[in-house]
Amino acid sequence: MKRFFIIAGFLLLLALVCVGIVGFNFMRDAGIKQYFATMKPPAATVSTVTVKPSEWTPGIEAIGTVNAVRGVDLTVETSGIVKDILFHANQKVAADAVLLQLDDAVEKADLVAQKAQAASDQAALTRAIELQRRGVGTDATLDAARAAADASAAQVNKMQAVLDQKQLSAPFGGTVGIPKIDVGQYLAPGNSVVTIQDLDTMRVDFTVPEQQLPLLKIGQTVKLGTSLADMSFAGSIRGIDPKIDPASRLVSIRGEVANPEGKLTPGQFVQIRVELPQENNVISVPQTAVTTSLYGDYVFVVEPAKSAEGVAPAPAKPDEQKADAAKPADGAAKPADAKPADKAAGDAAKPAEAAQQPALTISQVFVKLGRRNNGMVEIAEGLKDGDQVVTAGQNRLFNGMSVAVDNTIDPSKSANKQVQQ
Repeated sequence: MKRFFIIAGFLLLLALVCVGIVGFNFMRDAGIKQYFATMKPPAATVSTVTVKPSEWTPGIEAIGTVNAVRGVDLTVETSGIVKDILFHANQKVAADAVLLQLDDAVEKADLVAQKAQAASDQAALTRAIELQRRGVGTDATLDAARAAADASAAQVNKMQAVLDQKQLSAPFGGTVGIPKIDVGQYLAPGNSVVTIQDLDTMRVDFTVPEQQLPLLKIGQTVKLGTSLADMSFAGSIRGIDPKIDPASRLVSIRGEVANPEGKLTPGQFVQIRVELPQENNVISVPQTAVTTSLYGDYVFVVEPAKSAEGVAPAPAKPDEQKADAAKPADGAAKPADAKPADKAAGDAAKPAEAAQQPALTISQVFVKLGRRNNGMVEIAEGLKDGDQVVTAGQNRLFNGMSVAVDNTIDPSKSANKQVQQ
């Protein structure tokens, strides 16, 4: 009987232990759930910009190719052996400067002989005229002598032209390139010798969609450079093709730009922007503020958090928040007069003062984007004047999240520039 009570007591104790363990686990899980349900994530630090209407300079952006206004590849007109090369690479030459000399010994000899024949025919013409004056010459003899003299003079001019073709001259002043021939080489008509480019003035050819053609006109300002961030060259539109390409639906545009320092090179790829008339009262934000998703483009707008009664406290601007944080509390001792105990009390009171400042949250606002220009994007719908938009840190934000504004760092500038400032 005694053994029975011992076993029953042991089983009862074991049951109580099991019930306690199960109860403890249940209470622990419930406490964890309650903790995470009521826990608020820490406020994320973001930088913001205040939306306000501003001036907007629209433009048409394109990609083009630079060429010299005057630039050709020089070739010879006649065949011959290269006798002398009178230029070197990248040399600036004047108009009509001789660049290449072919072997012209035969042509020179033929010219000398033809000049002698022309002199003889001219002397015969002179005698025929004298005889005609004296009345002993006939008209037929005079006409024959005059024809022979004219033919000889024409033949001299022809031989001189053939001799001139043995030289290659610059058609205009410019910069020559690398020679494509060598001394002693045989050249046939059409063989390329060198390129010459006038680099003082350049032209840029580009195309725009037909929808943008009504916005363009002769004389409009054209800016170009190696990138959209470096538009260091300015010119103007000089030509607009009156025909739209039916295959691509693009229209060809040509502009001219001065190149006094020779920084632009023929054949160079450039970014182009045609400036359009300035517009006022346009809502725009930095492109870093816009996030693109499958549901559309959106931004995060900073708003004051709602109180328990549903009334939002008055928002404080970031500059005012910094100024309020920097001011000492009313009645507080100055830093020079503060005692260690008072200082410790003041440090302990800072969290309470921070808690009294109005909290900020963010809301996700979908927007309709417009044009883009110089790192800014136009907002056609979704924002209004005075909205405070997050410009950095969107990848870790969500709708309704608490945030703290810190505009001491400008995300549009590199870290090195900000350190130097």
